Amino acid sequence: MQTKIKKSTAVFVGLFVINLMVAIMAFYILPKRFFYDSAILAFDKGKEIGFLGSYPLTILFYKATGLRYLPFPLIASIQYPFLTYILYKIGIPSNFDKINVKNFLVYLGFFMMAIFMSMPSKEFITYLYVSVIVFVYKNSRISYWKSIYISMFLLGVFGIFYRPYFLIIPILAFVMYSVSFINFKNKTLATIFYGLLMVVILSISYGLLKGQYFSESSREVVNNTRISSKDANSMIVSPLKPDTWYGETVDIFYGFFTVNIPINGLKHLLSPQIIGFVIWQLLLFYILLVRFSRCLKNRKEQEYELWILLILFSYFIVQGVFEADLGTTIRHKIGVFPLIYYALYYDHFRKELQ
Repeated sequence: MQTKIKKSTAVFVGLFVINLMVAIMAFYILPKRFFYDSAILAFDKGKEIGFLGSYPLTILFYKATGLRYLPFPLIASIQYPFLTYILYKIGIPSNFDKINVKNFLVYLGFFMMAIFMSMPSKEFITYLYVSVIVFVYKNSRISYWKSIYISMFLLGVFGIFYRPYFLIIPILAFVMYSVSFINFKNKTLATIFYGLLMVVILSISYGLLKGQYFSESSREVVNNTRISSKDANSMIVSPLKPDTWYGETVDIFYGFFTVNIPINGLKHLLSPQIIGFVIWQLLLFYILLVRFSRCLKNRKEQEYELWILLILFSYFIVQGVFEADLGTTIRHKIGVFPLIYYALYYDHFRKELQ
């Protein structure tokens, strides 16, 4: 008896096979700058290995698993199938074979996974960890509020041990959730605005305690070391220095729009990879914003999707504070790709549960 493979599954498998080849060949094709971080993680010449922080823990992971001792193409052939399998377990939408904007964004996501996960990467750890949150939301045996608290707890733990800025995400998510009950004329934009306002308050409070605001102690530090390098063309540079409360406020809002609605990135006409990111990011942000608006209107019917989107938009706000350039922005977005994938196809997964 012949087994008939669905078109959507065939497309998914086809994307996997093609991009697995891309991941394996990436080591021989990509410029050296793509491997700066990977060299640190694989060779640990600075002896940073440890149990706290993204670099120490990632170095520990690659040493403990033995992956650091393998050639990069072999690492790609292990990591990429594992990450694709996670998406497979989340689910394949029945219309995945149809050519539309949403599917096109995900097809490109497969390609970007192949590029950024073809080597030792902190985003590999982030991807694995964040996917747990998706499976918590998919588990029908876990109650609604219990799944919310578990996801917020997981984000908090990740912030404590791996990426500190993840600690801000639960705070922003709960603030935006609370604000969404207020009857604004445009509830979607108002909810995001108050999320931005909250991160401004947190940054100013942090600056009063530590002497430096969020972006001043992160983005500015990174950019100051790269300002004369060849890779400086995609840096995110605020119109005001973030060493005053108003400068930091402008920097946070400017960063949010530059990272998530990067129209100013279109000036990089001679850098096709940046133009590609700009188009991908603009379309992704628009689709997620529309879905966010729909969830706010139908919060009872789409309560799980609402929280996934609250987490994502909180992450987008945080990216606007800490990201140093457009290149790392897209790399870090691929780190949370399971959340993006689930948010884009939530309608399909909800029908499956029913």
